[in-house]
Amino acid sequence: MYAPLHAPKFRQAGSGTVVLYGFHAVREALRVQRRKILDVYATEAAAHRLEDEIARAGPSLHLVTAEDLARRLGAGAVHQGVMLEAQPLEPLDLSSIVSQSGVVLVLDQITDPHNAGAILRTAAAFGVDALVMTERHAPELTGVVAKAASGGLEHVAIVRVVNLARALEQLGDMGYLRLGLDSDAQTSLAEVPLRRPVALVLGGEGKGLRRLSRENCDVLVRLEMPGAIKSLNVSNACAVALTLVHVGLAG
Repeated sequence: MYAPLHAPKFRQAGSGTVVLYGFHAVREALRVQRRKILDVYATEAAAHRLEDEIARAGPSLHLVTAEDLARRLGAGAVHQGVMLEAQPLEPLDLSSIVSQSGVVLVLDQITDPHNAGAILRTAAAFGVDALVMTERHAPELTGVVAKAASGGLEHVAIVRVVNLARALEQLGDMGYLRLGLDSDAQTSLAEVPLRRPVALVLGGEGKGLRRLSRENCDVLVRLEMPGAIKSLNVSNACAVALTLVHVGLAG
C-alpha cells in the first residue's frame, strides 16, 4: 500500500492545488470526496490510522516524516502527521443552493482564518445549507481554515460572490429572511418570528456589518447577553445565533 519513504516532491505553492492538513480535515476530504484528491503525505502512524479512507479514495500515498511536513507547512502548522494536495472545490452560485435546513450563513468580510474555520465547523454541525462569502477580503479555503473547521469544510456548500450587497438582494428575492447580527441592534434575535428560509449575516472582526450589508437585511438583531460583556467573538456569536435560529424554526 505504501510508497517507499524518500524525500517528498511536494507541488509548488500557487500550482492550482489546495493543501489540507490535520487528521480530521484530511479524513473528511477522503471520506466525502467532494474534491479530487491528488496525493496524500503521511507519517507511517498517520497512514495507518487513515488506511481505510485512503484505500477507498484511491490517491497516491507518500510516506514522509513529521519534519518533511513541517518544512512544507511551516513549523507552526499542527499537521498531526498528515497532509493532502487536492483540487479546489467546484465553485457554486446562489441559485445552486439546495434548501434542506432552510438556513444559510453570509459572512461580511470575515478575514481571520481561525474564525472562518470555526464558523464552518459550526455550520456543518447545524446542517447549514450554504455559506456565502466574498471573493476578496476573505481567507483562502485551505490550510488553517480547513484545520480549524475540523472537517466541516467538506460538508458545507460554499458560494463566493463579488458583491455581497447584490447577493443579499438576490437572497431577498429568493424569499430569505435576512437577519443581520449586530450587538447594538434594538431587537433581540430571540424575539424575532422566524420562518424558512433564513440568511444569517455576520459582520467582520472589529468593524461588524458594513453599511450596504445592513441596509440589505430585513432585521438587525442582537444576542441577549445577561452578563457584563455584551458582544462575542464572531465564531462564538455564530454558534449562539444558530442555536437560537434552530430552536426558533423548530418551534
